Amino acid sequence: MADVKDYQSRLVEALDQRREWLEKTELAGLKEELRTFQSAFSSLYAIYLKKGLINEDPYKHETKIGEIEIPETGAFNDTDRFEQLSIRLSNYDNQLDFLVNFYQFGVEFLNLDRLRRILGLVRYVDWVHLNPDAHAANTRAVAEITTQSKLGLDPIALSVINGALNNLSRATSAVMVILKELADYHKAYYKYEVRGAMGGMGAAEANAVSIRKKIATALPGMPFYPDLVEEILREDFSPEGPALRENVLKSLAVEAAKPRAVKARVSFKSILMEGVYVIAAINATVGEIGIKLVENETLLANRKKGFWEKVKDVLRQMMNKEPDEIIYELSYLDSTKGAMIKEKLDFHRFCAEMGHKQRILSGLGIHGPARGKLDAMTEDQITVFLEKTIRDVQSLYRTLTALDEFFKAETPREDRDKVKGIKPELAAIKNAIVRANQLRHEYSAQKEEEEQMRRLGISQGN
Repeated sequence: MADVKDYQSRLVEALDQRREWLEKTELAGLKEELRTFQSAFSSLYAIYLKKGLINEDPYKHETKIGEIEIPETGAFNDTDRFEQLSIRLSNYDNQLDFLVNFYQFGVEFLNLDRLRRILGLVRYVDWVHLNPDAHAANTRAVAEITTQSKLGLDPIALSVINGALNNLSRATSAVMVILKELADYHKAYYKYEVRGAMGGMGAAEANAVSIRKKIATALPGMPFYPDLVEEILREDFSPEGPALRENVLKSLAVEAAKPRAVKARVSFKSILMEGVYVIAAINATVGEIGIKLVENETLLANRKKGFWEKVKDVLRQMMNKEPDEIIYELSYLDSTKGAMIKEKLDFHRFCAEMGHKQRILSGLGIHGPARGKLDAMTEDQITVFLEKTIRDVQSLYRTLTALDEFFKAETPREDRDKVKGIKPELAAIKNAIVRANQLRHEYSAQKEEEEQMRRLGISQGN
């Protein structure tokens, strides 16, 4: 037993070093990979909604989440497939949002149970092997609607889907590696605590039943893991025990056991360019919104116009005259002031400006005519340009949201089902804003890291 006591003291030292390493290095990477994962899925989710492949859950924003819960994974038949998939993916989107934006990321908090929950979310759909012939119902259904979502898309929109799928697959693999490192730590720590509860129990009395009783008495509330207790028995009382214990210590060692590759120098400009491309990709979405808004305006105007006014409209169109000015009074929440703001909007002028913005965004794409100008810009110039573009799109998003609410409120109830809603398109724009901002912040963080390393006299990539 002296060997085991010596092992316990060596183990606690290894665990302390391992925990510190995990806190300083791996947890930040885990959160960033999960953020990439969540952002990529949100982009796909918005496309699924826009394409009508699923419906938006009317209770989506009323859901209160206190702990991660894996959505339903069971099979569903063809009759309720559409409804079930809509509910499941809505729940999945909410759970990922909670994980990334509200969950704690600390080694002690992320215990084995919570790691299991995160793993369940990451593997809820097999993004690495997304196949319509998959055994799991969710993976099979998502693979099918993903294939359908690609039909009829322009190259830029298609690249957004493929990029999201690539990010989901890559992030899945990266997250799995970090989750295993955290799980290995917690398993070793669990065995350390159980040994303490055993109180020097000898080989003759050490078995799963007696150890379970010891855990219940000395560590109330701690779960009983039979497989880990079996590992303790092998490590402490079997002939191969000394070798098994050494393997555990080696697996926890921070130095030499897991050498970290030198971080390659990052092309910071490429990060900014990706942000521009993300924003540029919404150009088709803006065009679709414009068509719907004009249809909504026509619907609302025809309700209010009499016969002779409609005749005048026809004559005006025949003579190529400008339509009468249409002014809407919109309301929106000013987040900086925390108050509702009213704003008058010239609808026709707004539509013309939106068409202009769409053409600009279209030109900013990977193969757009503005690509040469972007390539010629310095990082500082692209940073300013990206920030301005994001602000413009945020302003557009705010006005479009207010217009969507305006048309629904002003259209009589009997015609309200004829109003063209734009929530899926708004979700796509919001996701693009979020992702572009993430890339902008990533660029700033990378530049700051480079500057700090320069001050310390450390050269990246050398």
